[in-house]
Amino acid sequence: MASAYGAPLERVRAARRSSGRVLLEGIHALKHARRFGADIEVVLTPDRTAAARLLEDLAPDVTLPDVTAEVDHATWEAATLGRELPSPCLAVARRPIVSATDVLSAAGRIVVLEAPRHLGNLGAAVRVAAAASAGGVLVLGEADPWHPTAVRAAAGLQFALPVARADALPVIDRAVVALDAGGDPSGRVPPDAIVLFGTERGGLTPALRSRAGATIAIPMRAGVSSLNLATAVAATLYGR
Repeated sequence: MASAYGAPLERVRAARRSSGRVLLEGIHALKHARRFGADIEVVLTPDRTAAARLLEDLAPDVTLPDVTAEVDHATWEAATLGRELPSPCLAVARRPIVSATDVLSAAGRIVVLEAPRHLGNLGAAVRVAAAASAGGVLVLGEADPWHPTAVRAAAGLQFALPVARADALPVIDRAVVALDAGGDPSGRVPPDAIVLFGTERGGLTPALRSRAGATIAIPMRAGVSSLNLATAVAATLYGR
């Protein structure tokens, strides 16, 4: 189905190949993207009335944009690659241009995730950071915080705060705190600190941990070896 905005299916296909576009899977991702000012290029749905009703129930302050196109079953299957989405809505938005410097210069606590292994956990950590009013999230390594899986897990909250990826942590002139099992369980996180989180299995690399001026630990019951990444971010941002 073509429209004044071009062929919706082709826009989705192009977005999968473009680093400048973001795929929003489901109403929750679209809701937050709209709420926090995302530039939505096209929205596909097999049932516009049902999508609008669901959005009204979940977020009365948000409406479907004019670029929404109702598509037939075959087009919907092609757009979603045959996958079942959380709700019948798939959108394309422009990806904000955010650098590591932008993230690290933002006010408030900055969450730095070193080499996260699971895009769902990465997205969940972004969601926690947004909810806790963190200043931004910087991902070190190859994982893309704007990957559709991460955006879906974050419910589109990448648009609520600066989020970027970098190969390494730049030189910064502010407090740096590392989360590590060997750290001080009573340690505090300054309100404007850079907070480093490693992987669930291996923690932080020694090189990155050495960048921290303080190392803290999350108190845990004996015998519990680790916490999920997003849970660790939540415990740190809300409990410290």
